[in-house]
Amino acid sequence: MAAAASGRGRLRTSRADRDQVIAVLKAAFVQGRLTKDEFEARIDRALTSRTYAELAAVTADIPAGLTDTQRDLESKPPRRPARRRTRISMNTAVTAGGFVAIATNIAMVGALVVGNGVAVIAIVAFFAIAAAVAIGAMIVAR
Repeated sequence: MAAAASGRGRLRTSRADRDQVIAVLKAAFVQGRLTKDEFEARIDRALTSRTYAELAAVTADIPAGLTDTQRDLESKPPRRPARRRTRISMNTAVTAGGFVAIATNIAMVGALVVGNGVAVIAIVAFFAIAAAVAIGAMIVAR
């Protein structure tokens, strides 16, 4: 990390900066460039570093291009945001419920005029289901 050379040495580091240095240390350890004790000591120093200069000192003797952590992060495809559920408005729910109620009442009057008892029972059942759906839509639309 060439932070000290770029004039940021006295600036405070962030958790992301420390995590990036820890990733470099892990790669160096895996490649055999650090012993276990040295690795653990440098991890402790990285976690307690407050400035870029202190953080740069942790990896000063490790080759700069050791890992491609930044390139790996950039090469991952970005996550697609979760699809937002489209909600119907309360006005739409009430209007649809009203139209269903009007249509059902017209059918009910027609069935009563004709005198078909089975049709009346079927229309009452349909109306009950339609009313439950309309009420549910209104609750969800709130």
